[in-house]
Amino acid sequence: MNFTDRDRAVRAAVAQGLVGPAEPVAGLLDIAGIRRSAAELRAAFEEFTAPGTPVLHAFAVKAASLVPVLRLLAQEGLGCEVASPGELALARAAGVPVARTVLDSPAKTRAELREALALGIAVNADNPEELARIDSLMASAPSSAPVGLRVNPQIGGGSIGAMSTATDTSKFGVGLRDEGARDWVVRSFLARPWLTRLHAHVGSQGMPLELMTAGVGALFALAEEINERAGRRQIDTLDIGGGLPVNFSSDAVTPTYREYVAQLHATVPGLLSGRYGLVTEFGRSLLAKHGTVLARVEYAKSAGGRPIAVTHAGAQVATRTVFAPESWPIRVAAYDAEGRPKTGAPVAQDVAGPCCFAGDLLAENRPLPLLESGDHAAVLDTGAYYYSTHFAYNSLPRPGIYGYAADPDGTVRFATVRTPQTLEELAAESGGAHTESLRDLGRQ
Repeated sequence: MNFTDRDRAVRAAVAQGLVGPAEPVAGLLDIAGIRRSAAELRAAFEEFTAPGTPVLHAFAVKAASLVPVLRLLAQEGLGCEVASPGELALARAAGVPVARTVLDSPAKTRAELREALALGIAVNADNPEELARIDSLMASAPSSAPVGLRVNPQIGGGSIGAMSTATDTSKFGVGLRDEGARDWVVRSFLARPWLTRLHAHVGSQGMPLELMTAGVGALFALAEEINERAGRRQIDTLDIGGGLPVNFSSDAVTPTYREYVAQLHATVPGLLSGRYGLVTEFGRSLLAKHGTVLARVEYAKSAGGRPIAVTHAGAQVATRTVFAPESWPIRVAAYDAEGRPKTGAPVAQDVAGPCCFAGDLLAENRPLPLLESGDHAAVLDTGAYYYSTHFAYNSLPRPGIYGYAADPDGTVRFATVRTPQTLEELAAESGGAHTESLRDLGRQ
């Protein structure tokens, strides 16, 4: 049998007790794979972009809100795209320079905007009211922070409606096809010399490359129009967002960054000509393939003639998959009690999680080598979002996360990314310091 680095990491995680009776679920991150994806992203843009063009690849922090991961990506030349005060705090804790940080959010408070402008963080305003708020802040405390405006080309969505950001009624940005909106955008730039960036994010899981490039083309055309009307290069940077889809059906990486940038070069050649600096905001496509959630099978049972493997990974780590399995199907691999890949004839079975509702299933009627008590289920392609969207149902603690690298001799080394949450920490997070706070309320 040919063992992959993932197979070696699973076996080592079991052998070293990262997953076992005491810690029945953990996340594993392939660090060499993450470095490789970051290098492929940089190389794709370097190949097609004019020499000397400023390009900032700002990782979407929501995809992996883990300080060591942000630090690793910063060392690989990436910045951070943040969408909340918490994400900004994580980026700063990781040592990401403010000059390599971009703030996006549809609901920025005045305090968030004031802090970002004071620090010099790039801000993309989402709507006319937010732009008016920035006007007042700039009047009281002028800032040299780059400021842009987010627009929505309204070109349509991908296969997952809830993830699509470029539909006619998306909550994000200024809809360019709404009556009077495009003219308002142009006038807004002409009235504000400090407004120097345009932003659009049209990519999402299930979005074809043709629609993504069409959205970027619409952004480029608008920038050209504004600069022509201004009679100068007012817009100097285009933020084209991220959202490159991920293949969740096999180990193959498709589409690739190179395929996407090559299509941009063919359809929007002026974008990469050096006339504009560029910002990207990729997240899922950088990390998804490099994560594995490994869970111990606690019980094997059957119902209605179908085998069920009851594991410790369910909705608390795979929320989207459990609640929307048609949109977010996930691969599951079977390993034995020692962490070796299981062999044997595939048997249709359910792989269930620990949450106390019937729909907590990672896979339903899935053909796999029969999982038994003490075996392990590995949930693949979980490097993005599965570690940053923990669902606290049933007060299940957040699992530990470990980065790994396999040496040439097959030895696997681990480094802690996040320690497992203790029950004491969970109780404290749930108001443990205020146990008696309600005692005297509501008494007559």
